[in-house]
Amino acid sequence: MTTMTDSSVREFKMPDVGEGLTEAEILKWYVQPGDTVTDGQVVCEVETAKAAVELPIPYDGVVRELHFPEGTTVDVGTSIIAVAVGDGAAAVAEPVQEAVAETVAEEPKPEGRQPVLVGYGVSTSATRRRPRKGAEAPAAAQTPSAAIQAELNGHGPAAPAPAAPAAPVTGDRPLAKPPVRKLAKDLGVDLATVVPSGPDGIITREDVHAAVSATTRAAEPEAAPAAVAPAPSPTAAPTSYDGTRETRVPVKGVRKATAAAMVGSAFTAPHVTEFVTVDVTRTMKLVEELKQDKEYTGLRVNPLLLIAKALLVAIRRNPDINASWDEAAQEIVVKHYVNLGIAAATPRGLIVPNIKDAHAQTLPQLAGSLGELVSTAREGKTSPAAMQGGTVTITNVGVFGVDTGTPILNPGESAILAVGAIKLQPWVHKGKVKPRQVTTLALSFDHRLVDGELGSKVLADVAAVLEQPKRLISWA
Repeated sequence: MTTMTDSSVREFKMPDVGEGLTEAEILKWYVQPGDTVTDGQVVCEVETAKAAVELPIPYDGVVRELHFPEGTTVDVGTSIIAVAVGDGAAAVAEPVQEAVAETVAEEPKPEGRQPVLVGYGVSTSATRRRPRKGAEAPAAAQTPSAAIQAELNGHGPAAPAPAAPAAPVTGDRPLAKPPVRKLAKDLGVDLATVVPSGPDGIITREDVHAAVSATTRAAEPEAAPAAVAPAPSPTAAPTSYDGTRETRVPVKGVRKATAAAMVGSAFTAPHVTEFVTVDVTRTMKLVEELKQDKEYTGLRVNPLLLIAKALLVAIRRNPDINASWDEAAQEIVVKHYVNLGIAAATPRGLIVPNIKDAHAQTLPQLAGSLGELVSTAREGKTSPAAMQGGTVTITNVGVFGVDTGTPILNPGESAILAVGAIKLQPWVHKGKVKPRQVTTLALSFDHRLVDGELGSKVLADVAAVLEQPKRLISWA
C-alpha cells in the first residue's frame, strides 16, 4: 500500500462566496470519498445568508475525506474536503477500491441502488447522507394570492422535491437531526425505540410524537387507578416544552440574515413612511396594450414593470433620494446610478435581488431584466452578487390582498416603495363617481438624509406617472 505524504493532499476551504459572509451551511455533497474530481467540477452546494451556491473544486484529484456532513454550518476558511492530488490520488484510490470490492462481496446490494462510481462504497453503514432541507414535507399548495404574486412579483412556490424511500436505521446510533434529538430528550423518548419514517431511515419530529402517543396509550390502563389519588401540589416540577403544540425552527441562512438586517435597519435609520392613493386605471390599460405589442413578445409585462419605470422617472427628477448614509465618514453618498431592488418572497425566505443600472434601460430592456430576475429567483439560483449594491427597492405587498404597508429599508438604501393591491373602487373621475382601478403606495425613507419635502416629491411623482402614464414620455 502506498504511503501518502501530506504534500499530496490538498484541503479545500469554505470560501467567502459573498461580501463579508462568515459562514455557510452544506446543503448537499455531490461527491464521496474515492470519487475522482477535475478542476472546476462542482463538489457541493452550500447555503449562505444570501443564496444557495455551488462550489467547484480548483484542482484535479481523488476525494480523500469529507470533513462535514450535509446540514452542517461551517465557518468561512474552514477546510471542508480533502483531495489527494498527484501520486497521492493513486494511493487513496487503491485502498478505497479494495474496500468497495470487499463490501460488495460480503453484503447484498441495497435494494434499488444504482451502479456506483469507482471508489463509491455501497456499504449500509450507520452514516448516511442527510436529505436536503424541505424534503420531509411536501410544499403547500399554491393559493390564489400566490398565483397573483407569481404574475406581479414572479415568486411562486418552488416545486416540492420527490421524497426518497424510507430505509431502516442501521448501526448503534439512530439517525436524527439535532433539533429532533433535543425534542426526544425533552419528551423523554429513547430514539433507539422509534420507528423512522424519513428518507434514508432518518427519524423525524412526527416519529417522536408518534412514539409519545403510543407510550401514552399503552400506559392509560395502568394510570386509571391513580386518577383517584390526591391532586399534586402547585409546586410540582415546571412544565417542559410541548412539542405537540409548538414547533421550533432553527434561525439560520436567509432568515438569520434577514432578521439581522431588518433589526439593524429599523434601529439605525429613522424611518418615515408616507402614503398616497392613486387611480391607476390608465396604467392598467397600458399594460394590456403593451402585451399586444410585438416589441414585447416573449417579455414579462405586468403592473410591476410600469411601477418600476415610474419610480425610476421619479428618481431622475429627484436624484438626492438615491443616496446612502456613511456613518464612519459622516457623509451622504449620492448615487449616480440606480440598482433597482425587487423584494422577493421565496421558499428560502425574503431576498432582494436588484437590476444593475436600471436607470439606463429602456422599457423593453427593463421588462427583460425583470423577467430574468423572476426566473432566477423562482429557480433558487439568485447569486450573492445579484443581491449586493442595491440603491432603492420596490416591495409588492398587494399580491397578498392588503392595501399597503410600512416597509423597512434595505440596509444601505435610503428609500423603499411598497405597492398595495389594485382594486376596483368608486372614484371621482371627471366630476362623476365611477368604478376605477385604485391602489395605495407607501414610501419609507431614511430621515437622516431625506427630509419630508424630498420624500413627498418622489412619492407624488410616482403617483402622477401611474395616473397619467404619458408622463413616462413627457418627463423622460
